[in-house]
Amino acid sequence: MTALRNREYRHIEVHPIAGSLGAEIEGVDLSQELDDEVLGEIRSALLDNLVIFARDQKLTPDRQLAFAKRWGEIHFHPFMQGMDDYPEILEIKKLPTDKKNFGGSWHSDQQFAPKPAMGTILYAKQVPSAGGDTMFVNQYLAYEALSDTMKNMLSGLKGVNIGDNFKGHDGKSRKEFYADKISMKVKDPGDVQTTSAHPLIRTHPETGRKGLYIGGHTHGIEGMTAEESQPLIDFLMRHSTRPEFTCRFRWQTGSLAFWDNRCTQHYAVNDYPGDTRIMHRITICGDTPY
Repeated sequence: MTALRNREYRHIEVHPIAGSLGAEIEGVDLSQELDDEVLGEIRSALLDNLVIFARDQKLTPDRQLAFAKRWGEIHFHPFMQGMDDYPEILEIKKLPTDKKNFGGSWHSDQQFAPKPAMGTILYAKQVPSAGGDTMFVNQYLAYEALSDTMKNMLSGLKGVNIGDNFKGHDGKSRKEFYADKISMKVKDPGDVQTTSAHPLIRTHPETGRKGLYIGGHTHGIEGMTAEESQPLIDFLMRHSTRPEFTCRFRWQTGSLAFWDNRCTQHYAVNDYPGDTRIMHRITICGDTPY
């Protein structure tokens, strides 16, 4: 891990922000069309650091979309409504009157989809005067810290991930749970599959490394009863979010984060009551976990 994070770059500068994961990149204007060599170095930085950050970017929705499409097709959120003029972009908005924030628990984006999102690109339009950070956690390290016995036991198990995950807690749908609590629009997913079982140990298709694949959408283990699976899920969630596996990013207007959902979880900290936070999010299609 350390050797990879010390890789030499010709076109960009990469500065790790924590020992576990995360790096700021400098020397690149993401609003411009990037040549393949620069994009290749950004990919290397992402794969080595799991989440990368670029500050002082000036991105219109068109330019953010253009950058995102260099990485793959755009993934549409089945439950949340995109922007009117840019349906590919989800405007994550918390106003002073909102009681909840979006993404305020540990999770991996779209883990409930048959092919979960490969990556997420989040751009800060307006940030609170203080607070509103995002935390990230390295799922490679979480896997590597498990005992060999636990690794062997988990290797044949699949977690059952539910998109309308609030039903798993208190019987309410996502729409009912968010009603009068957030300013974002919730939609009906229609016939889109929003419950999927994926391996609890996932192999990254590009790095070949194994990581723990658990998150807030995981509500059961395939083939187990709820009584059997919940203690194991609880343990894996506590273990996978240990402080030594994490980093924390303090946003500024114009900051951009790009994270790899295949080997991370993230958590939007809701510590700015009475303030405003507006972000533009694009998720990129991924593949079937194995």
